[in-house]
Amino acid sequence: MVRLVGVDLPPNKNVEVALTYIYGIGRTLSGQILAKTNVDPLRKVKDLNDADVVALREELKNYKVEGDLRKDITMDIKRLMDIGTYRGSRHRKGLPCRGQRTRTNGRTKRGKRLTVGLGKKKEEEKKE
Repeated sequence: MVRLVGVDLPPNKNVEVALTYIYGIGRTLSGQILAKTNVDPLRKVKDLNDADVVALREELKNYKVEGDLRKDITMDIKRLMDIGTYRGSRHRKGLPCRGQRTRTNGRTKRGKRLTVGLGKKKEEEKKE
């Protein structure tokens, strides 16, 4: 089993796809890393030899991935909230901050849909 930057890579996948299991690495960056290390992208992870794994490990040291990247993103969002920007206030409220429509979409952010008028019926029953 190959372990890079604290992530176990799936043994039966191509190396190019398996590298995308690391947070911060997509298909494009994966291809660039493999080109620099001269590793065939179509080889399976289980077929990698020790020299290939060491080369990949050394190349990944040049990129900000996994924990460092997550920490930086969290700190960027916290900075926006601290200085009181509009984007920071949207993050604080848990709403979309990149201009998406919220009137009809975004249910995962806004919570469960409530039926209009339910509260009135219950109030009328209590009065009687």
